[in-house]
Amino acid sequence: MPRRVVDVLVPVALDQTYSYAAGDSAVAPGDLVRVPLGPRDCTGVVWAENDSPDPRLDNRLKEIAQKLDVPPLKPELRRLVDWVAAYTLAPRGMVLRMALRMGDGLGAERVRIGVRLAGPPPARMTPARARVLALLADGFLRAKSDAAREAGVSPGVVDGLIDEGTLATVALPPEPVAEEPDPAFRVPDLSAQQQAAADILRTMVADGGFAATLVDGVTGSGKTEVYFEAIAEAVRNRRQALILLPEIALTAQFLDRFAARFGVRPAEWHSEITPRKRARTWQAVAEGEVRVVAGARSALFLPFADLGLIVVDEEHDAAYKQEDGVRYHARDMAVVRAHITKIPIVLASATPSVETEVNARKGRYERLSLPTRFGGQALPAIEAIDLSREGPPRGRWIAPRLAEAVKIAIERKQQALLFLNRRGYAPLTLCRACGFRFSCPQCDAWLVDHRFQRKLVCHHCGYSQPTPTVCPNCEAQESFVACGPGVERLEEEVGKLFPDARVLVMSSDLLTSVETLREEISAIEEGRVDVIVGTQLVAKGHHFPRLNLVGIVDADLGLANGDPRAAERTFQLLNQVAGRAGREAGQGVGFVQTHQPEHPVMKALVAGDREAFYGTEIAARERTGYPPFGRLAAIVVSAKDRLAAEGHARKLAGMAPRAEGVRVLGPAEAPVSLLRGRHRYRLLVKAPRALDLSGYLRDWLGRAPKATGDLKREIDVDPMSFL
Repeated sequence: MPRRVVDVLVPVALDQTYSYAAGDSAVAPGDLVRVPLGPRDCTGVVWAENDSPDPRLDNRLKEIAQKLDVPPLKPELRRLVDWVAAYTLAPRGMVLRMALRMGDGLGAERVRIGVRLAGPPPARMTPARARVLALLADGFLRAKSDAAREAGVSPGVVDGLIDEGTLATVALPPEPVAEEPDPAFRVPDLSAQQQAAADILRTMVADGGFAATLVDGVTGSGKTEVYFEAIAEAVRNRRQALILLPEIALTAQFLDRFAARFGVRPAEWHSEITPRKRARTWQAVAEGEVRVVAGARSALFLPFADLGLIVVDEEHDAAYKQEDGVRYHARDMAVVRAHITKIPIVLASATPSVETEVNARKGRYERLSLPTRFGGQALPAIEAIDLSREGPPRGRWIAPRLAEAVKIAIERKQQALLFLNRRGYAPLTLCRACGFRFSCPQCDAWLVDHRFQRKLVCHHCGYSQPTPTVCPNCEAQESFVACGPGVERLEEEVGKLFPDARVLVMSSDLLTSVETLREEISAIEEGRVDVIVGTQLVAKGHHFPRLNLVGIVDADLGLANGDPRAAERTFQLLNQVAGRAGREAGQGVGFVQTHQPEHPVMKALVAGDREAFYGTEIAARERTGYPPFGRLAAIVVSAKDRLAAEGHARKLAGMAPRAEGVRVLGPAEAPVSLLRGRHRYRLLVKAPRALDLSGYLRDWLGRAPKATGDLKREIDVDPMSFL
């Protein structure tokens, strides 16, 4: 009788499955198994039965080493892995790796030991022992580690009382990853607009089936409270819900808002959780123990037992695009997962992406509009400051009109936010004696002065060096001058203008942990800060009740990089920043410092005319065939040798298949032509929307010469970054 053979997909950079003899293992597609791969064993997933194995390999097939005692990957997740791999041209094994990011801590939970009073007092009493006995006198059972911590003693003191029979030990059940949310814990008092939208979402979740809905509300309109009601419906129906957030920075306030509505926090999934917590969460999600998960884009690949709803908050955010490894857009792949699983998906934003806006206008997505702020608060009034007419004094960056507004806000005990989307002290440092500029030795980029940290840093590769005191070119002493502002320099200017103000700089490079971020947000919420100087870290998702003034120091910053999405991104970012103002009391005001007050983005912001911006932008995209009316793909060829990279890129371009409506642009040096010591050439494919772009690329690259040796090819379907 022939041996049973199955095909196993392993999480390595290969597109193929490997055949293994099942042996005595009763495995089925979806089961997680340990299999020998080269000199080691690795975890893989049984992908399919192999009903016609190659008979010549029968005696050489290795056997599955072990079937893991965890729930199998469901068919819809395996279909998602196949779909994402086919669409992005990434190896299936690399996509599977994202679904198996549970670490090595799977299996039985470590037994937790609890202690309680059980016998006579010890023969020898000490102050430490007395504190333990006093703590446990209430009769409650406590984990051994908790008892030691609460009594302020070492674990050895507790162990000694156990040895003497004063305390008894009890095995405790595993600590849950997250408690069950209570949909009736604190039902909110919704406005009429919110209630109508929430009713539609509740019905959609109860009915099931695929449906995509855009919750389109101005900043402060209560979008979160509306989609919370959809989550409550999923919980009532004993199904799971996934909430995608673009950044960890947004999770602190979000988790508190979730707990206020449901009584408990959801399970978290992001890069900051510990390996053990990651493994426990992965398994609890797979077993259906966890009802709601809030996480970053990788949470999309968790093995949900019964997923009933996906929510994508701030759906327009560029952080949903993964720019290395498997290059996918989490919002778009979330729609795919919802479609495969036949469940509803909710997209929420105050400034929808152009793709989502077009889908809503064409009726592919249902739109639920929240055009006014909750509680009747007015949207902030936006004013433009034309820097060519009323700019700041030389060497300063805050215009007099904005400085006066900040002064008045401080006098009124209100808060002001000064926004500049540039980290560090200055983007460029040069020697005033010889003009030498500090550049990264590995990248085509200037080093950014981070004065707080006393070093120069490359924001592309992470290279850093201490700030020198002598010019390496002319040896002049103390000759360096900073060019342009970053948030650290802006904070220095605020200190000179308002010496008594309490100033907080919020920038991702200054944060040491998520806990630090939570402390800083609490300080703002409690009014212990007068002026916030921040990057996009503070631009979205936060609710600061005392913040009534927002000043955008350099509104033109995002418009100067040649990105086809530059206008869209700038409008979204500045709209979100201005939307932090006046959310709770008083009239919010925003000032936009710009050299281009007549630019469509600036005019739309000042007029509060979102429709005018979308109308102009959508018409321009349709006229030029850019997404969502056309398709784009980027191929970046890189090598340590510039001529090798350029030569391979030119060969590649010469082999591009001819297809109607398809244009292959390049190769040309990428805007960042040297990155981490590698020279980069880019080709851009522009194609009609109806074209199977992934198939076109697969056919092209299948015929092209392989990238061997030092050469590397990176493929990005639907690119968001053009650097």
